[in-house]
Amino acid sequence: MKFGIAYNTALHGLEAEQVAGFARHAEACGFESLFVPEHSVLYPGAMVGPFEIPPSMPYADPLDLLSFVAASTSEILLGTGVLLLPYHHPVHLAKRLSTIDVLSGGRMRLLTVGLGTLPGEAHALGVDFASRGRRADEAIDVLRLLWTGGEEGVSFDGEFFSLDRACSFPKPYGVPSLPVHVGGSSRAAARRAGRRGDGFFPGGALGPEERALQWELARSAAAEAGRDPGALEYTRWGAIDMDADRVEELAAQGVTRIVVSGDLDQMSAFAEAYCGRSTSM
Repeated sequence: MKFGIAYNTALHGLEAEQVAGFARHAEACGFESLFVPEHSVLYPGAMVGPFEIPPSMPYADPLDLLSFVAASTSEILLGTGVLLLPYHHPVHLAKRLSTIDVLSGGRMRLLTVGLGTLPGEAHALGVDFASRGRRADEAIDVLRLLWTGGEEGVSFDGEFFSLDRACSFPKPYGVPSLPVHVGGSSRAAARRAGRRGDGFFPGGALGPEERALQWELARSAAAEAGRDPGALEYTRWGAIDMDADRVEELAAQGVTRIVVSGDLDQMSAFAEAYCGRSTSM
């Protein structure tokens, strides 16, 4: 089992020393990866499920934050949980991601993308909320084309994006293309993960029956698309105070990575229990 840690600026702060200290401690604890969320813009009354997000919550740009984390660490993998793909142009995004991957020595490997659930955010960014799923599908295809294309360039003619012999360098560090994981709590997200993703990272507010159904849906969608279902990674949220029985239960469900959230002391205790390292603050 692999273990990741989430960093949320609303909880942990955005001062440089706080971010760097948290990331270095996570690395020392043996966490495989550090994940950050994204919201480009909020507004009064913005709701995620039954929860209202305070409009002053300080969400940092995830890729800028991960660049800073990369410069402050040497081993920990970099992840988004999730990056709102419909709100990014894939040509610009391909360049930013490969640049971070090169500068970090190949650590921008847990890009997780989602659609976003706030209509006002889509409106502020000039994106049609209803078509954001199709837009995300095209964006994934364009990212991979740009990463794998050579000096002859790549072309694409879609509903949202059009390329004519476009070349994008630098390339990802040592691999043809960066992995793209798909996040979300819907069956559509599960199907997208199977058809296009390298992994599935569902949200935290699902019942066990729906979770099992969505994971099987992702695997079956992969098989139908001629892809290997066994190659899909399965990431889930977990509690930082969970016991070993819960870890074994998630492993039995096919989970390959658990992402938790906590403070420095909680991270140290978790590391001693699951990461095989003894750390203290």
